[in-house]
Amino acid sequence: MRQNKKQIKHIQNMPAKPLISFIVYNHDTKPASLSECLDSIAQLSLAAADREIIVVDDTETADSLNMLIGKDDEIIYIHQRHIGVSAACTLGLRMSTARYIQFVSGNDRLLRAPYEHCLDIARYHNPDVVFYKHTDNPNDATTPFTYEGPMLGSTYMKANTIQAAKIGYLFEKNMIVSDEFNERIADKNEFLTKLLLRSERFYYTDAYAYLASQQAAQSAADSSAHANRLAETEKTLVNMLKLVVPETDRPALSRRIAQLTMDYLCDVIRTTHDKKTLVKTMERLARKGLYPLPDRNYTKKYAYFRKMIGNPITRNLLFYLIK
Repeated sequence: MRQNKKQIKHIQNMPAKPLISFIVYNHDTKPASLSECLDSIAQLSLAAADREIIVVDDTETADSLNMLIGKDDEIIYIHQRHIGVSAACTLGLRMSTARYIQFVSGNDRLLRAPYEHCLDIARYHNPDVVFYKHTDNPNDATTPFTYEGPMLGSTYMKANTIQAAKIGYLFEKNMIVSDEFNERIADKNEFLTKLLLRSERFYYTDAYAYLASQQAAQSAADSSAHANRLAETEKTLVNMLKLVVPETDRPALSRRIAQLTMDYLCDVIRTTHDKKTLVKTMERLARKGLYPLPDRNYTKKYAYFRKMIGNPITRNLLFYLIK
């Protein structure tokens, strides 16, 4: 009996797990922007014991470390050169000890009032995923104190278009503990699809809680690696076709694949501006079982696009409509 009392006392004295780990990816971020990002996290209504801030610095030098002087008790700093955002996210995950995970770009900020709403959902409703909105316009930072849930992630995905990003949601770390799942964090579409298919307590709110940098968005748009991105997207679509899911989840996955295929074809039009390349892409997708697009009214945009791309005459109009 004495031994049991000692064991109970030892367990009671163990430090509590933090509520949330903020994994901040830093790559060529201006010091002022990174400082604003970290301040937006520090200003949230979280006790020091409830939060964990992990900065993964993917830069040539560790200059960012200078601005963290005085904050070393609050921030875990990791410097790894040229590993890329996906490897940085995976590294941050391995270092994290909190129940929930939030990915943040060093160029971006969390908006206090809307994000507090998301934190309250995490605190009081035991979700495994919380979806919220992100914006590049500070004027969008409204906070409707409403939410939907709990529901299955597949239920939400079956009825809604999902934004493909590692921002816009926080999630329980134990949703992705397997090595297989962590390896696929490299692709945001497959990562997010698997996350929602596994979610049994999914919550959604219309709160704009994340402010994305316009500079970062423009930089991504100006990237010269279009061909590599298109190849990776096609590979992801094929992988998603091979996913084994219960029949009840198949409609949700089918919608997700169809909409991503539409987005992919739009991207081919936008980046290549070449009709022959589009036709060859459609033929290749057909051989892989990804085309033609299913006859479903998922959204008005999807329905119009499916009809237009299937007709050689209206297909040409897409090159003028998609910019």
